[in-house]
Amino acid sequence: MTAHASARPQLFSPDEAAPDRDFGNNFGLLAQQRLKTMVTRGMIQATPGIDESQFQPASLDLRLGVRAYRIRASFLPGKDKSVHDKIEELKSHELSLEGDGAILEKGYVYVVPLLEYLALPESIVGVANPKSSTGRLDIFTRLITDKSEVFDRVDGNYQGPLYAEISPRSFSVRVRKGSRLNQIRFRRLNSRQMHKSDFALKDSDVRELHAARPLVDGELSVRGGLILRVALNKETLGHNCVGYRAQKHTDVLDVDRVNHYDVRDFWEALPPRRDKRLILDPGEFYILASSERLHIPPDLAAEMVAIDPSMGEFRVHYAGFFDPGFGFSPGGVPGSRAVLEVRSHEVPFFLEDGQVIGRLVYEKMAEEPDVLYGQTPSSNYQGQNLKLSKHFRSA
Repeated sequence: MTAHASARPQLFSPDEAAPDRDFGNNFGLLAQQRLKTMVTRGMIQATPGIDESQFQPASLDLRLGVRAYRIRASFLPGKDKSVHDKIEELKSHELSLEGDGAILEKGYVYVVPLLEYLALPESIVGVANPKSSTGRLDIFTRLITDKSEVFDRVDGNYQGPLYAEISPRSFSVRVRKGSRLNQIRFRRLNSRQMHKSDFALKDSDVRELHAARPLVDGELSVRGGLILRVALNKETLGHNCVGYRAQKHTDVLDVDRVNHYDVRDFWEALPPRRDKRLILDPGEFYILASSERLHIPPDLAAEMVAIDPSMGEFRVHYAGFFDPGFGFSPGGVPGSRAVLEVRSHEVPFFLEDGQVIGRLVYEKMAEEPDVLYGQTPSSNYQGQNLKLSKHFRSA
């Protein structure tokens, strides 16, 4: 038996007679207090146990396990194979993440078994995404489960381990057991939603919400979600930097060191141009900000989705989940910009100030979280303007 196989958890199932009896008649994204119920009921398990700091208002941070496997290429196991079987087939070597951890080199693909594992009832499904800090470091991260044909999704009735596919794109990074690169949220479905795939609010609902309480600080624009535009002028952003471009040759960055690194060692600051434009170079990675300031109401969560590819040769936002309470300000004015992680594709592309760059889609929470974003020490991006990840010291 390999070391990997021997470390696989022994799952125990929640009460099969009433697997989600503690959730009442509420359906939608589950709030923090219900995630804690899932832990108590054995739907979410971990070795060692779940730490209180892992809970976010509407999601749970996931932790890397004790070893990483470098593989030749990304994969999905398919409906008949486990991730472990595919790792054994594709791995080139393995790295211990104990102690001071290991360096994951940029440009390579790794798979890491996570400390958390699941025993879900049929009515609860999971959706994963990179944490905000992970996306801002240009670390491409996706969740994989056994017998899955898609990334970042966990079906109801899934019982088994979780894995993170990790591919640093701009910087080589040091990680260790317990490092947190992605997060998972859970959606409770009723009998009519079991085969539904789109849970976004309709544009008409978004307009009504905005009329009752502003979702953005300017004019509302909706088209399959709330339209966001890029800010490339110092008047909007309030300083002489409209973005950052990742440097190509840097030191290794430790993902667990907060407020530690000098921005100038990893990023090139981009000054505003008189024509309020920015040329995106193919293969380069940029941190930009939205023109709009946002607010996510307590009973909603939101996700950034890419704009129609026909509108531009670039990708935006690897880490696109916004917890309830993001951008809240006491005066009721939306208070946080969306930070945009942008990579151009095959050709150089002119990006202009005010150009449409993404859409924000809203989804109903099953209930309001007991704690909102901005009310915990881990709310690193509340009130943000143009902001790099938490690893960098403020100028």
